[in-house]
Amino acid sequence: MKILIVDDEMKIREVVMEYAKAMGYECDQANNGMDAIELVNKNNYDCVILDIMMPELDGFSACKKIKASKDVPVIMLSARQEEDDKLFCFELGVDDYVTKPFSPKELMARIKVVCERRNSAKGTQQYVFDGLVIDVAGRSVSVDGERVMLTPKELDLLIYLVENKNIALGRDKLLSAVWDSDYHEDDRTIDTHIKMLRKDLGPYAEHVVTIRGMGYKFEV
Repeated sequence: MKILIVDDEMKIREVVMEYAKAMGYECDQANNGMDAIELVNKNNYDCVILDIMMPELDGFSACKKIKASKDVPVIMLSARQEEDDKLFCFELGVDDYVTKPFSPKELMARIKVVCERRNSAKGTQQYVFDGLVIDVAGRSVSVDGERVMLTPKELDLLIYLVENKNIALGRDKLLSAVWDSDYHEDDRTIDTHIKMLRKDLGPYAEHVVTIRGMGYKFEV
């Protein structure tokens, strides 16, 4: 497995790389967003570890460009713990958010979970609900024959809802299942993604049903 570590602090890159190599990962590194984009365009990575505050190009902008060119998991690193930063990252399609200072062992565990989830999704089937087609293996969704562009997190959320169709799922459950993190205070993360998802599903948005006071379910 090959990962890219992007941070303007050399010590952080070295620590992450040391632990990653101990896990058997092949590693590349960059100290700014522009170099990260160039490396992603030239190589295939299983995961990108991306700091937010960097010179030349910040992590938010770099993530947007990376996600536009490659469907690769991104774990964002940040010394900032503001809720709005986390929500913005998730809207960009970030797969996980880790605040500094962090445990390198925990980061390795998060990398493993994110990559395993992505790899397992590639082996599952296609779901069809009238004109709504969800191709999990190809990570694509089409509505009445037209492909719609979901963010990676929207797609992960939709797949999880569909795989548990007709089951009422609480926000905490969705957060832990889709983000692999304990964001109990961030219920707005789910609500924001559901709102975007319904907009993208168009006439099939009615399948995503709100369970008052609890969460959501995909109803068929």
